Amino acid sequence: MKTLLKVMLVIALAFASTFILGRALGILTEDNVRLWLETASTLSAWIVFAVAVGLLFIDLFVAVPTLTIVILSGFFLGFEVGLLAAMTGSALAAFIGYALCWRWGEPALARVIRDDRQRAEMREAFAAHGPGMILLARAAPILPEVTACMAGITRMALARFAMFWVIGTLPYMAIAAYAGSVSTIDDPMPAIYAALGLYGVMWTGWFVYRRYWMGGESAEAS
Repeated sequence: MKTLLKVMLVIALAFASTFILGRALGILTEDNVRLWLETASTLSAWIVFAVAVGLLFIDLFVAVPTLTIVILSGFFLGFEVGLLAAMTGSALAAFIGYALCWRWGEPALARVIRDDRQRAEMREAFAAHGPGMILLARAAPILPEVTACMAGITRMALARFAMFWVIGTLPYMAIAAYAGSVSTIDDPMPAIYAALGLYGVMWTGWFVYRRYWMGGESAEAS
């Protein structure tokens, strides 16, 4: 389990560095994202859709304020189209990340973990805990991309990854897009409540998972 967490930490730090760099350069901030989508809304709904999808896709390479983008997609496009944009962009990031790490993840992994036995243990640990991690990945920024990469590196079956990704992502995106669709400039409270509620539920789920499933297995192993 320690090896799995080490690899995930290395991947998370790589993504976090792009987030820090983006903030330092003043790009891909919440204010910038809001401005781009507002500007796109003055042109056409299709441009808003394309901008939202593009922003969520580049989350694979540079961390972006995902929840803000989804809520604004619902606000500018309505619930159904906003949800479609959110799922499309997020799916591109998740499945391309999965594919890239499936193809090129093993050589990179060998540089981080040189021992064959430890790499095998890492794969076993992710096989056991990966589904739960994928389901709860929306609890924190960067974690969705990390779990997608881990699924690719460990060669999790695509259908299995897709199933857990959809189960964990669709309700989250639907609630955020709906909250955006019923919010207004004068009444942003639905979006605010949705953001707080989503993070609260996801963090509670993550705590329970770590406490009763991951913690229980660790105790048995010791």
